[in-house]
Amino acid sequence: MVVDGARITDVREEAPAPGDMRLAGLVLPGFADAHGHAFHRALRGRTHDRGGTFWTWRERMYSVAARLDPDSYLALARATYAELALGGVTCVGEFHYLHHGPGGVRYADPNAMGAALVQAAADAGVRLTLLDTCYLAGGLDGSGHTPLDDVQLRFSDGDADAWGARVADLTEGPALRVGAAIHSVRAVPAEQLPRVVVPGRPLHVHLSEQPAENAACLAHHGRTPAALLAEHGALGPVTTAVHATHVTNDDIALLGGVRATVCACPSTEADLADGHGPFRALREVGCPIALGSDQHVQADLLAEARLAEYSERLTTGERGRLPPAALVDALTVDGHAALGWPEAGRITVGARADLVAVALDRPRTAGIDPAQAVLVAGAEDVHTVVVDGRVVVEDGHHVVGDVARLLADAIAPLWEDA
Repeated sequence: MVVDGARITDVREEAPAPGDMRLAGLVLPGFADAHGHAFHRALRGRTHDRGGTFWTWRERMYSVAARLDPDSYLALARATYAELALGGVTCVGEFHYLHHGPGGVRYADPNAMGAALVQAAADAGVRLTLLDTCYLAGGLDGSGHTPLDDVQLRFSDGDADAWGARVADLTEGPALRVGAAIHSVRAVPAEQLPRVVVPGRPLHVHLSEQPAENAACLAHHGRTPAALLAEHGALGPVTTAVHATHVTNDDIALLGGVRATVCACPSTEADLADGHGPFRALREVGCPIALGSDQHVQADLLAEARLAEYSERLTTGERGRLPPAALVDALTVDGHAALGWPEAGRITVGARADLVAVALDRPRTAGIDPAQAVLVAGAEDVHTVVVDGRVVVEDGHHVVGDVARLLADAIAPLWEDA
């Protein structure tokens, strides 16, 4: 592989020349983490002591959100993105709704929190798609949308027009693309949905993550969340439906009909006891499948791929529901396309020079068939990561230094006196 700047300019079979970098083991295109919330990393290992449900977990998530400011968010996101890079992630999709200060007070720069994420990705050496998220209501029940609570005021711009005006001030760059996101039909009233669709940009949405979301949408609108999005022009080939855990058969046909991408986040769906989405069925009707780490229960996209297949096995009693090649596509080309980087995710001339080298001589991987490595290897087996031609991880070490220390230093203050 010959690289000139950020692109692969040639792929040929020949002996390496002096000075060439040799990548041992299995070399894959870079991984795309198609869905995540950087501030959720502070929750890892801190929410298992009270049981409960998604809704009780959410209260502890809100308590962390209430404590962050642009500086602490930069520190946390930088460490989070660096940890993802250690596991082979070269592009992050950040579902960003923590926009404003406490009580919804605007920072001098209304995009200060987004700017912190952009800087964090640059420091960690990964590309970023900032999925700026519209969040306008506190929830949804049979009578309609409920008001924002005190923490949710930080998430809201007031209406979709104000959200769009703020997003219009974000400037893309060589390693940054800006997409749009609808937090959920719970958080964006139906009449506001069309205003969040930005032509030419990716559109992501939490979809049918919880049975309660479906029930509320049916009670108020008389249709499922997927049908509501379709009715208001928010479902199409640039849409990525995140989770899709509780979609109906009609929803599956609807998503497949427009070739919407579905992003599976298996470790989060398991951690929050959400359930497992019908990913094989969605893929069969034409939906590309992407993968996300979501709340960063683990920073291991290879493990997310494995969990997606294993969950299918557990619910169907069949193996090979998502074969290795399909999982590699989810990790690479389909994930990048969902984030607006169609030129990434392949090892071919003209593609982004993103490479992930996976060791095949570790105890976990010794003796395996490399074609099945995606169902065996983990983040710890990634030893070298190249992003846009730059070596970001070498011999398992990130260029920012001690990632564990960065994480500990960023997270500890968020739990003081909590």
